[in-house]
Amino acid sequence: MKYTIAYATLVLSLIVPPVLSGQAADAAYGTDSAFGSGGQSASVGETGRYTLNHVDVGVFADYFRFSPGGNSSTNFVGPGGRLAFSVQPNLALEGEMSYDFARNYTGTTTTGSGTTTTTTFVTSSVRPLTGLFGPRLQFGTSGPFRVFATGKVGFVDFSTSSTNSVTGGQFSGAVAGVGGSGTYLAFYPGAGFEAFYGPVGLRAEAGDEIYMNNGVRNNLRVSVGPTIRF
Repeated sequence: MKYTIAYATLVLSLIVPPVLSGQAADAAYGTDSAFGSGGQSASVGETGRYTLNHVDVGVFADYFRFSPGGNSSTNFVGPGGRLAFSVQPNLALEGEMSYDFARNYTGTTTTGSGTTTTTTFVTSSVRPLTGLFGPRLQFGTSGPFRVFATGKVGFVDFSTSSTNSVTGGQFSGAVAGVGGSGTYLAFYPGAGFEAFYGPVGLRAEAGDEIYMNNGVRNNLRVSVGPTIRF
């Protein structure tokens, strides 16, 4: 009987330490979800960087300062949307599209006491449609604040309409017209920041929308709007 007890004690002394060690490792590194392929393990800090950082979806108000050349320029505004997929915590692939339907006329009048400047927004028969896709390099991946830089390529299409009203048919017609005589190759380097409260955030971005039409045409572009990450 004493040999049986001694044998059981020996077996338990060999089994218990590895079990306790495994439990300590689970507490330090997380559950099975913290383990990658091939039996490799990663700390919770590493896997946590992907939390709320897989996909970004957002809408925005777009400001496009169209400068075709010379001293002339026109200010367009309109809505847009974007979708991004994270390749890894600091790198995402992002696509976006915006449709601008209004332009800004600035009129200056002179009065007896000085100069008065008035600004009005009116609809325009020319409506730029922009589509861009490219990488986004981001810093501060899982925190409440994030800054980023992006470089995208795509197109800008200038469609026209005889009516001042903006309808869904005009938008679908602009999309169908991409590739025609009013479509130009576009490049967009830009940068911005995001501020989050949980999954919901606000994004602001500015850059140079460059399109090719008998040379390089530089145009300021600014966008601001809400975004959701998950």
